[in-house]
Amino acid sequence: MSIGQFLSIFISAVFVYNVILSRFLGLCSFVAISKETKPALAMSLAVMFVTTMSSIITWFIYRFLLIPFNITYLRTIAFILVIASFVQLVEMIIKKISPPLYRFFGIYLPLITVNCAVLGVAVLNIDMFFVNGKAIEGSFYYSVFQGICVGLGYTIAMLLMSGIRERLDFCSVPKCVKEFPLAFIIASIMSMSFMGFNGFKF
Repeated sequence: MSIGQFLSIFISAVFVYNVILSRFLGLCSFVAISKETKPALAMSLAVMFVTTMSSIITWFIYRFLLIPFNITYLRTIAFILVIASFVQLVEMIIKKISPPLYRFFGIYLPLITVNCAVLGVAVLNIDMFFVNGKAIEGSFYYSVFQGICVGLGYTIAMLLMSGIRERLDFCSVPKCVKEFPLAFIIASIMSMSFMGFNGFKF
């Protein structure tokens, strides 16, 4: 393990290969929920928590179940089942322990189950930190950190988008581009802006 590797993961996951603006994963929630900052932040925090925890769980499943039994071809199915089950478990726990927090998240917790960004980070961790069926040194810590950073990149994109869209409510916008068309135009401009971070190479 090295500090340089952690720094590389941070810059790559948050800026250079932002899960929304560069990898284009999780666009459904990005466009649908980014109209206001409060729900956008709630969704972002939930996604960050799930990406981090799913990175931990899927690493153990791949390392100690799929590789030993030589069934790595079931990776995608296994990860989808794990993520869906974990989100449902989190939803039940929050509903039982803190009903106000459950009402605050509302529909956003179930939406995480179908958020391809969560599956994307789990698959990316395996592709990056396993070589020839073996975990590289520090792969677990790298995977967890990347899960956190991907969630942070998602949060930054959501907050930027929600801030812009909230201010657009005070502007005179033609009906033909109002709501979703304008959201996609903004997203494309933001994406081009983030592509400027491609100059960061390690």
